[in-house]
Amino acid sequence: MNDDDQANSPEFATNSLYREDSFTDRRVGTIRQLTPVTAEGQRDDSRPVLFMGATQIMTAAGPMPLNFEIPADSLAEACGGFGAGAERAVDEMASRIEEMRRDQASSIVVPGQSNRGSGLVGV
Repeated sequence: MNDDDQANSPEFATNSLYREDSFTDRRVGTIRQLTPVTAEGQRDDSRPVLFMGATQIMTAAGPMPLNFEIPADSLAEACGGFGAGAERAVDEMASRIEEMRRDQASSIVVPGQSNRGSGLVGV
């Protein structure tokens, strides 16, 4: 490997490692518990445990995955906060889509340019 290869290779951040445990109710979604660990694999008590929710919603275009952080101090709290976290994620997604539509609608149309790459259909 030459110097150019080393400069472009991704470096694994050993000071921000997490062990991931996954929990599901096999109905609504999944909660991932991210436990901070040291490079030796020991629990890192200087950083908080994180909880991430994952589910999907049905849209006109088919199922859309949603991933969101759940503020919680325990798995039980994360289970209780799953629904609210999913609702926030849906609201944020809808806001982003609306913002993209507004941006697209207000863009200057130049003859001869196509609408390719916008990711928006029917706008």
